[in-house]
Amino acid sequence: MCTHTPKCPAADSPDREAAHVVAGHPEQGWSLLCNAVLLFKDAGELLPDGKVIAPHRPLAAAA
Repeated sequence: MCTHTPKCPAADSPDREAAHVVAGHPEQGWSLLCNAVLLFKDAGELLPDGKVIAPHRPLAAAA
């Protein structure tokens, strides 16, 4: 699905949220990424295979 150079991360990779937004609907609380991941405002995700990733927040980097 991705036509970017370099390619966006795959839906099953740990950095999948770094993919480009192809359809953003902030008023509805979701965005579709070019790797077919649905990213929700609460930080939850729905992967193309139907797997649900519970809402999460990135951890702060150790100083």
